[in-house]
Amino acid sequence: MNNVAELEVLAPVFREALTQADIAISITDTEANILYVNPAFERVTGYAAAEAIGRNQSMLSAKATPKALYAEMWAKITAGIPWRGQLVNRRKDGVEYLADLLITPVLNEKGLIGYYLGIHRDITLEYRLQRQVSNQKALIESVIDAAPLAIALLDGEDCVVLDNHEYKKLMSDLGMVEPAALILDAVRADLGHGLGPARDGALAFVEREIRVDPPGNRPVRWFACTGAWVKSVDEGTEAFFSSCDSLFLLLLVRDITHQRAQQEKARIAALQAQMAEENRIGALRESLLAAIFQIEGPLNVLASVLAMQQRRGESNPATAALAEAHAVGKMTIELMRRAVPAPTMEAPSTLNLNEVLRDVLDLSTQRLLVAGITVSWKPHAVLPTIVGQPVRLRTLFKALIDNAIEAMNVKGWAKRELTVATGVLEDSIEAIVEDRGPGVPADCQLRVFEPFFSTKPRHAGTGLAMAQQIVADHGGTLFLESVPEGGCRARVVLPRVASHRGA
Repeated sequence: MNNVAELEVLAPVFREALTQADIAISITDTEANILYVNPAFERVTGYAAAEAIGRNQSMLSAKATPKALYAEMWAKITAGIPWRGQLVNRRKDGVEYLADLLITPVLNEKGLIGYYLGIHRDITLEYRLQRQVSNQKALIESVIDAAPLAIALLDGEDCVVLDNHEYKKLMSDLGMVEPAALILDAVRADLGHGLGPARDGALAFVEREIRVDPPGNRPVRWFACTGAWVKSVDEGTEAFFSSCDSLFLLLLVRDITHQRAQQEKARIAALQAQMAEENRIGALRESLLAAIFQIEGPLNVLASVLAMQQRRGESNPATAALAEAHAVGKMTIELMRRAVPAPTMEAPSTLNLNEVLRDVLDLSTQRLLVAGITVSWKPHAVLPTIVGQPVRLRTLFKALIDNAIEAMNVKGWAKRELTVATGVLEDSIEAIVEDRGPGVPADCQLRVFEPFFSTKPRHAGTGLAMAQQIVADHGGTLFLESVPEGGCRARVVLPRVASHRGA
């Protein structure tokens, strides 16, 4: 079959295809005069074929399309380049509609443009829906950005995919690139288990209060956090026939630092009174134990002398006097033992070691200022909680900080710097109290933990022994190390789930 025959066979097929196509098609000459329209063109424009043929395509113009767009269109199609764009058209009944138009130049036998093939469809409804979605998106973003709380949307890897202005401000305030993952870790640690059931619309957690200690000596921050699961429909083509929806976590973070600061003032005031009473009792206990220790030495010597005299069978007024003195001494020690205040009985509770250390630093502020000591506070931003006895742990760290202050508060000592830091190890939490004092001699690093041993005059020397006992009761370890650049470092390592053997 030659080309002419093929065209003769296919011509009716092409004609029927144009007639039955469900998209408006028109053919014009080079001046845009209409030569042919299909039935779909009649339905879209309202013009019958007999009314349209012979008229210029401009009859559809609503005069709302910029002239520059028409100029661009004519420049393209007269150069033989197809053009596609959107025009505002008007139907026969006067109703305007938005037309998505494709104009293709058609060449004749001489290779010149002889006709223009126009294909257009009414996209008014699509445009309105698109604008509604765009307006709703803009309104939602405005509401979210105006919200007085930080909002972030996180994917399954805890990466932020959407946030608001308040969240960006939070990033700046905390000095962190992405605080959301850190906040979420703190929530998980506070919950002690996984988040709530992951299903669309379900709440993962509600109003969980967490503490964050930002780096760089920034003030501590408190937040109330709520999380909700949100479903996202997959936009990929592979999900057209099969559902590939994803769940995101909507994180709402409300700054409650101001409210907590007011509560903290009252709490610190009560804590100061409690610690003052603990210190008074501790000082009394230390003094009585030191006195007992001092009396027991001579009394033991006296007991040895009496035993030796009894073996020799000696009996005289001097021996009787020694025996009476020994009995009185023993009775005195017994009375003093009964007078030693019992340790405070305290039930273990869940606590944050950053908060414990911060409390101790606040309580020691006056002494630190008087001694001219500069404090460098380097907390781990979010610590896993531990179970411990808060009063005893404060007593422990207060003893370490008091020792550091005493070490540096020496006349003429220039380096007066104290570093307090926390960190997370594999299965434990570490707290460091490091000073720039004279340090502890190597031969004394173990002896300092002995009861009543002290390198300081007029000091009973029970502080570090007591500190070591508190650490041991919490299942941890206390290390004392010399610092190469000078000073002493006390390292307290506590298990994340502490064990307790009582007071």
